[in-house]
Amino acid sequence: MLAWLYLLLARGGFWRVSGQLAQLPADHDLARHVVAVIPARNEAGVIGDAVKSLLQQDFGGSMHVIVVDDGSTDGTDGAAIQAAASIGALRQLSVISGAPLPPGWSGKVWAMSQGVSFAAALAPDYLLFTDADIHHAPENIAALVTTAEAHNRDLVSFMVKLRQDTLAEKALIPAFVFFFLMLYPPAWIARADRRIAGAAGGCILIRPAALESIGGLPAIRSQIIDDCALARAVKHAGGSIWLGLTRSARSTRSYGSFTEIGRMISRTAFNQLRHSYTLLTATIAGLVLTYLLPPLLLLSGQPVSIALGAMGWILMSLTYAPMVRFYRQSPLWSICLPAIATFYAAATIHSAVQYRLGRGGRWKGRIQDLNVR
Repeated sequence: MLAWLYLLLARGGFWRVSGQLAQLPADHDLARHVVAVIPARNEAGVIGDAVKSLLQQDFGGSMHVIVVDDGSTDGTDGAAIQAAASIGALRQLSVISGAPLPPGWSGKVWAMSQGVSFAAALAPDYLLFTDADIHHAPENIAALVTTAEAHNRDLVSFMVKLRQDTLAEKALIPAFVFFFLMLYPPAWIARADRRIAGAAGGCILIRPAALESIGGLPAIRSQIIDDCALARAVKHAGGSIWLGLTRSARSTRSYGSFTEIGRMISRTAFNQLRHSYTLLTATIAGLVLTYLLPPLLLLSGQPVSIALGAMGWILMSLTYAPMVRFYRQSPLWSICLPAIATFYAAATIHSAVQYRLGRGGRWKGRIQDLNVR
């Protein structure tokens, strides 16, 4: 119960979804040059929508999109070109073939780095790092730039709205965002007096000067949780950063099963714990104490324990409810957090096992989180 009182009252108000939402600009007359960099590996099914959405932005500046084809074998480059051609915007698109992955780099960061090098000749006011599965509403770039300039931010990141069509997505995706914001409270991220820093890799706007101040992307070349690593580097270099939720950008990637979402969690969970089995043990113990103990206490037969367990579960549900509402799900999902947390605990243990077996960070056929012994 005390744990949930802390999370509700003293964790930066991370659960207040309305307070984290990006504000749409009243004026789209923003004469800024934005260059978007999309690292793409076998994304033919989704990249066309992402490219078109970026090339049809409604703001007073100019937009150029760079797709870095990272060794795709499914025609990703052709899908991007066809999408731009279908709206008469080929001049605003550059598709480059990625060079072989050098030692010490994660695949995504290497692709992003090549995009940044290409973008230098275009002299952008801002760089946008985004994923191949992100659909940007026409006002999204204007919202990003407005947010950056209103408070002189060096890095602005929107946590895009994830899909929640299947049962697995409805059960687990809102909790994914909830847990992320719990780890990285946006109110603390925005404060210069707090060391905590975070970003969401699907939608990051950054000033080129801020990127240069940290030594460019080589500074985070080995990171598989590259978004938070980038935000941390910028903030620790004295930059001002901001993270929030948005309804003006959404992911088109589908996770049709519990297994797919489990793999998505497992890909980075043990890396997040710095490959520490001590931290893993403490994390699992914390999940049991915070999420599982409240409902279990209802079975104790002891009035005081039952009362405390019920209060803990109520506080838990109240804290999670705003995220459930944001995703327009039934309020009943808010009482399911103990079961959902159990799934995340299992995925975290699976992440540690995969790392131990030399299969950590698997994405698009690559093993990116190696156990070097």
